[in-house]
Amino acid sequence: MEKGQLNKLQSFLSTPKNIVIVPHRNPDGDAMGSTLALCQYFNSKNHTATVVAPNEYPEFLHWLPGSENVWLFDKQNKQSKRAIENSDIIFLLDFNALHRVGDDMAKTLGEYKNDFAMIDHHQQPDDVAAYLYSDTEICSTAQMVYHFLEMMNDTDSITKDIATCIYTGIMTDTGSFRFRSTTSTTHKIVADLIDKGAENDKIHNQVYDANSHNRLLLLGQALINLKAFPEFKTAFITLSEAEKNKFGYQKGDTEGVVNYALSLKDINFAVIFIEDAEQKIIKISFRSKGSFSVNQFARKHFSGGGHDNASGGKSDRSLEDTITYFTSLLPDYKNELQGSYEE
Repeated sequence: MEKGQLNKLQSFLSTPKNIVIVPHRNPDGDAMGSTLALCQYFNSKNHTATVVAPNEYPEFLHWLPGSENVWLFDKQNKQSKRAIENSDIIFLLDFNALHRVGDDMAKTLGEYKNDFAMIDHHQQPDDVAAYLYSDTEICSTAQMVYHFLEMMNDTDSITKDIATCIYTGIMTDTGSFRFRSTTSTTHKIVADLIDKGAENDKIHNQVYDANSHNRLLLLGQALINLKAFPEFKTAFITLSEAEKNKFGYQKGDTEGVVNYALSLKDINFAVIFIEDAEQKIIKISFRSKGSFSVNQFARKHFSGGGHDNASGGKSDRSLEDTITYFTSLLPDYKNELQGSYEE
């Protein structure tokens, strides 16, 4: 964040304010970890802060400190709109454009009269925030929240609960610290969070070792559906609405499944296509190794974007037609995919 913006924001926050903090639609561990951490920090500074999420988030994140106070815009619409209307500022975390919260909430935010502050690590943020902290080199928005508290000269105010939320966000967005975006700075921050009370073993267990029987069966179906194209160093997974229903799909059950495709030897590009009957789209997650930019691929072909090695997108075609279209694109990228990553 530019020094002038930071000074102005610090001055604004020098007196108690009503603050709303918003993650993207279908919030993940980074979105919820960063918003809940910032919410608790502001509340500790005599502000009145509230997290308003566009919709429900995975059950395996409901244990996070402060989760019980989150408003869901789609289910608690009146309370959510009241909080937004009464706020003095809205912090937008882990997304870079208002449409990422869904049409209804985007309309409400589009009519908002006060300022936005954005903390985000995705590429090409929209020009909507009076206060912008954007850095695409940082592994997670949760880490950016830590840096934001550094800018405020106030990391000493990080409690065990705040540390737990930030740790969760960093852990989930780095694939348990294995992605290339995990730097030495990330590890130094994680060490400080542990010193401040974050229990790394318990956090990992809460997120990754609390699977339902149905979730594991759904994973089995996803792996059965796995297809590989060695000549393009590409693999993809599909899940239909019928398959999701068969195994009692719950929000968050497909989190991280795409990484199984990327774990295949000699695969540099992995995708999961998930039929979403409610939104009438095919939801897509892209992952890559090395220099192949799934951000550019998603933006060009699937109305998406994100990071160079992790992005999302969507398709209005049927699942079958989406796969046909996707596979038709691969020959155009053969050389890039072949040279993207070497062991």
